[in-house]
Amino acid sequence: MNIIVCIKQVPDTTEVKINPKTGTLIRDGVKSIINPDDKSGLETALRIKEEIGANITVISMGPKQAELALREALAMGADRAILLSDKKFAGADTLATSSTIAGAIKKLDYDIIITGRQAIDGDTAQVGVQMAEHLNIPSISYVEDLNICEDSIILKRMFEDRYYKVKVKTPCLITTLKEINEPRYMKIKRIYECFDESKLEMWTLDDIDVDESNIGLSGSPTKVKKSFTKGAKTAGVKHEATPKEAASIILDKLKEKYII
Repeated sequence: MNIIVCIKQVPDTTEVKINPKTGTLIRDGVKSIINPDDKSGLETALRIKEEIGANITVISMGPKQAELALREALAMGADRAILLSDKKFAGADTLATSSTIAGAIKKLDYDIIITGRQAIDGDTAQVGVQMAEHLNIPSISYVEDLNICEDSIILKRMFEDRYYKVKVKTPCLITTLKEINEPRYMKIKRIYECFDESKLEMWTLDDIDVDESNIGLSGSPTKVKKSFTKGAKTAGVKHEATPKEAASIILDKLKEKYII
């Protein structure tokens, strides 16, 4: 079985800052991580590999620094890593990003494509399902559990108040929730091996199957005019209270707003 896992390198959410003039994320000096939903997707692929055998290829699109995320994936147990990096990919919205990654996947053999539900820096949850459309294969989102059954997969698809059990034939694409599993730590031996250059490939536009008009800024129908941090609506109310009294006040407010 061939499994492709798409991962994204994102800023650590506790340190995200926005340039007030340009409206863009400030990435310099900010710790980067593998997007949590994607990392759980990779762990899902690794468990399938251990159970029935599989070859796992991880793909990411971004600047050269994103290779660190791919090397971490190799150290966790992936077999091959591909970084899609080209100045022509820059400025892509979700549609152009999905076109680019799907263009790379068209050059590969696959039975299952796994992506995280959404990236924590954009929260769009669109790239995975858009890739399935480009590849003309079925997609199932919000997956929290799965079992491989010959040429099919039985999936547990979560909703807010229920779940569906879905059976889908391969090839297919699934987007996984972070709750599907707990990603493993990297193995010491594989940390050393992940710097084997033969396992990490750098692909540009010349290596993928996509029309140049569908990628990058020119292929993006969505334009972000401004990004900003949402400010507080009111000054708030201060309470002088013991920890127990403070907890009670917080609970009352949450109930008042029907949050709990």
